[in-house]
Amino acid sequence: MQNKDRENKEKLVLQHIVTSDSVTVYWEKPLKLPEEFFFRIMNNGEVAGETKKTHYTLEGLNAESVYRIEVKLYDREGCICADSITVKTLCTKSLIDITKAPYLAVGDGKTMNTEAIQKAFDDCGAQEAVYIPAGVFLTGALRMHSDMELYLEKEAVLQGTDRIEDYLPKIKSRFEGTEMECYSSLLNLGELDHEGGYSCCNVVIRGKGTIESGGVMLAKRVIVYERERLKEYLAFLGDKIRECESKDTIPGRMRPRLINMSNAQNVVLSGLTLKNGASWNVHMIYSDHIVTNDCTFYSEGVWNGDGWDPDSSTNCTIFGCHFFTEDDCVAIKSGKNPEGNVINRPCKHIRVFDCVSSFGHGMIIGSEISGGIEDIRIWDCDVKSSLCGIEIKGTKKRGGYVRDVHIRDCKTSKIMLHSVGYNDDGIPAKTPPVFENCIYENIEIGGEILETDRTWSKDTAITVHGFDVPGYAARNITFRNITIAGRGQSMEQQFSLKDCENVAIENVRCL
Repeated sequence: MQNKDRENKEKLVLQHIVTSDSVTVYWEKPLKLPEEFFFRIMNNGEVAGETKKTHYTLEGLNAESVYRIEVKLYDREGCICADSITVKTLCTKSLIDITKAPYLAVGDGKTMNTEAIQKAFDDCGAQEAVYIPAGVFLTGALRMHSDMELYLEKEAVLQGTDRIEDYLPKIKSRFEGTEMECYSSLLNLGELDHEGGYSCCNVVIRGKGTIESGGVMLAKRVIVYERERLKEYLAFLGDKIRECESKDTIPGRMRPRLINMSNAQNVVLSGLTLKNGASWNVHMIYSDHIVTNDCTFYSEGVWNGDGWDPDSSTNCTIFGCHFFTEDDCVAIKSGKNPEGNVINRPCKHIRVFDCVSSFGHGMIIGSEISGGIEDIRIWDCDVKSSLCGIEIKGTKKRGGYVRDVHIRDCKTSKIMLHSVGYNDDGIPAKTPPVFENCIYENIEIGGEILETDRTWSKDTAITVHGFDVPGYAARNITFRNITIAGRGQSMEQQFSLKDCENVAIENVRCL
């Protein structure tokens, strides 16, 4: 029997993704959990399953049917807390098969299908889904609209070309915190307007297939072409280019993403392999309620090959995903000085959980933070096989802030919260950024990083470096219940602290 003295004051709050035959429920992990716990999932009063994760999918459901789903948190003595939702599955959608008339797309990996697939997209109504069967369907940039679904069958590949002309016309976008014209992405949702509302809503992209773009070759072709086109401007900049990451930074900013969402709302990406964008793979700008689950990201060898990048966006969630990325697995951003300070749209209410990095830079906040970043929750992630681990970063010029970050129950190569000096072009903000109110707890740190050549190197386990300006030290940072693979080093050797204040170190062990 449940005792009121044992009740967990936190309540589970369920959110869900629904299709015609499945419901995925997910929820935030309670802050206080017993050592032994599990979640029990009930469907219409019957036990559907149990898990220690904070998401669960019920499959094999009937279309247009009502289900009452309840999630209960148990310890050894019984139920601590619960929440329930009542959902109705969707109708079974009519499939628009791109290989059938009038579209007649050909999945031989050679035939260009842009026109055929775009017509299928344009024809797709709210009760329909564009269906891509097994095969390799070569295409250029495609544009999606509100209230549509794209479904990729197992072994279906939506294959973007590596030719820059297939990603025209250019669109208004944002890259590394600056609004600019970029090449169209493979999939494009919405139109960029930092003062406008949402222009593409209620879109589902799902299945067991692959969405892949032109990767390294497409990136190189864009950079070569844009460097020639911008040669007079680049010559005018002269030594200022040294403030950029490399000589390819400015022409490279125009590369297309794999999937670009601008002013989009209520978008689901589920079950897919997302591969080889010419730069970032999934990029959402000024968007809201973007959910990504059970996807695998590949971009090894692609410069700036980030996986999932919420940019001045809100209520974005990713879970159950696996990363093999050349750059950041997840990168949370909000604009770059000075433009980001003026637009002033923070990135907030971001949730990342049950994700794994097998190769990549890890879970990153910044360096574009000029619009502010807040209310970030990361839990149950494994980024031990990463270059940067869990990192918060920004340059002194950025302005803005990072605050209210809570990272827990994770494995990582290292932790960094620090000022950096690269990618430092742009007019400085009036003040440096503020890093504050960050909690790291129940973290296992390997103390070794996975380099881009797949070799391992030793590194400092925890770095906290604020800004060397009075009033802008990193502040109110807590490390609680941290285990560090010590390699014979002392705790002092595992920490690098500079320009910081009120750093709490509670129960940190070096093995």
